[in-house]
Amino acid sequence: MLPSRRSVLHAFLSAPAASLLASASGAQPVPAPLTRTPACDGLEPTPPATEGPFYKPGTPERRSFAEDVPGGEPITLAGFVLDEQCRPQAGALVELWHADDEGRYDNAGYRLRGHQFTDEGGRWWFSTIVPALYTGRTRHYHVKVQRRGGDVLTTQLYFPGEARNARDRLFDERLLMRVEETADGKFARYDFVV
Repeated sequence: MLPSRRSVLHAFLSAPAASLLASASGAQPVPAPLTRTPACDGLEPTPPATEGPFYKPGTPERRSFAEDVPGGEPITLAGFVLDEQCRPQAGALVELWHADDEGRYDNAGYRLRGHQFTDEGGRWWFSTIVPALYTGRTRHYHVKVQRRGGDVLTTQLYFPGEARNARDRLFDERLLMRVEETADGKFARYDFVV
């Protein structure tokens, strides 16, 4: 029987940071949260990607978007914000926005939009939904990440195995999330290096 998203997130939040950090490449997500990973020597910064036309400043601080689309397919996104020396960045800003389950963005309000700050271990997480495909794009999330005193990284996160990945001119395989099935939805992991 598969664990729930809540139990996987709890394991991610409870485990010592050293056992969860990214692999040596930095941009590659790691397997399930309890898997030990290699040392973090030589991390490369997470590649930037276009902001796109639907960014809206002034998002609310929140972790859960799931109530915005009650019928959407649930997913929990989680990871670390690290510097190039593999040090977790506490208090880093992580902002997320994405399309709904019909491929639309809310440009009037803040549905499926928000931000948070990493915890003392550099961890971030959101409960949201899997976005729908829309014309010309593969399935993706938009993200801005900024460590304290650092530059803003604007990028996108992608799902592995999507047929449209190869046809999307913005797709970058270095931005693929590690996605696991759980008993009540998906759990995705990506560690940002800024």
